[in-house]
Amino acid sequence: MTDLALRPGDAFLVTDLQYDFLPGGALAVPDGDGVIAPINALVKRFQRAGAHVLLTQDWHPPGHSSFASSHEGKYPFEQIEMPYGPQILWPDHCVQGTRGAEIARNLEADCAELVIRKGYNRAIDSYSAFREADRETMTGLAGYLRERGITRLFSAGLALDFCVFWTACDAVEAGFDSIVVTDACRAIDIDGSREKTMQVMREKGVAFCDTGDLLGNG
Repeated sequence: MTDLALRPGDAFLVTDLQYDFLPGGALAVPDGDGVIAPINALVKRFQRAGAHVLLTQDWHPPGHSSFASSHEGKYPFEQIEMPYGPQILWPDHCVQGTRGAEIARNLEADCAELVIRKGYNRAIDSYSAFREADRETMTGLAGYLRERGITRLFSAGLALDFCVFWTACDAVEAGFDSIVVTDACRAIDIDGSREKTMQVMREKGVAFCDTGDLLGNG
């Protein structure tokens, strides 16, 4: 069983808690706002443990290549081939400087020491906090974690089957212990993508817990 006692070498990564992924947003994740209360409780818990809190923020320029509107005759949720591989096309979302790109103001995470912005490269989408969708362009997160002495990464937020999934798997590949707090995530769930990605994470060595497992440890 995974040891869930928190320590200073742990980090909690809150993924893309932005208005465009919340109810009423351009790419709303079903029940996306349901993660805010557990995440706020977890932020406080990690603070008490002397651990770290990090955020990611989708940050697309207008006309990003992952937007369906950038491809004539294409519609959101269609899939196309990009130079780096298959790409799901999305509604325009989290455009730099717009309200939809803002981190939700009821996220109580002023203590966050780092915000990783992703998707700002117009030609490449980016789900993972570690590297872009070409699987070659790194964000620098792995180096940051190592230099800060962080060995274990807990992930939560939006969406479980895309950005949380890729981040959690890349954390394992980069040599970190990777744990997803499942009840503090929500999924888009395109054609069963939630269960498919859960299975892949299990196979890759990602561990899982619930908010209560962490709040009960101190």
